[in-house]
Amino acid sequence: MFGLGMSEMVVIGIVALIVIGPKDLPGLFRTMGQFTGKARAMAREFSRAMDAAADEAGVKDISKTINAAANPKQFGVDKIKEATGMTKGPATQALSEERQAAKEKMSEAMAKAAVERKAREEEAMVSKPEADT
Repeated sequence: MFGLGMSEMVVIGIVALIVIGPKDLPGLFRTMGQFTGKARAMAREFSRAMDAAADEAGVKDISKTINAAANPKQFGVDKIKEATGMTKGPATQALSEERQAAKEKMSEAMAKAAVERKAREEEAMVSKPEADT
């Protein structure tokens, strides 16, 4: 509350008890509570009025349009891609012969490199215990 810690609140309470007195302190707290309640009610009413004004101005409609544009599924971009055949996947997009050959060549090279690396690792593991002894 107002960035005050418990110790500060206790000091303020003691000073209020001394300055105002124990008789008038409950009345002060009641008045402060009523004031706080009125301030919160005014803030709530202001917030509602601003929301209503934004609704009348069409801010929510604009917000929905922007959100729809940001979401491809809602905007329909995925349907456009389907219609033009630009969706990813083996069933919908076939590679040209040249690209297919390049893909196979890369796959073979990567497989060969992986096998060679695995063999080097196994060789290193076998030779490592011999070097430690």
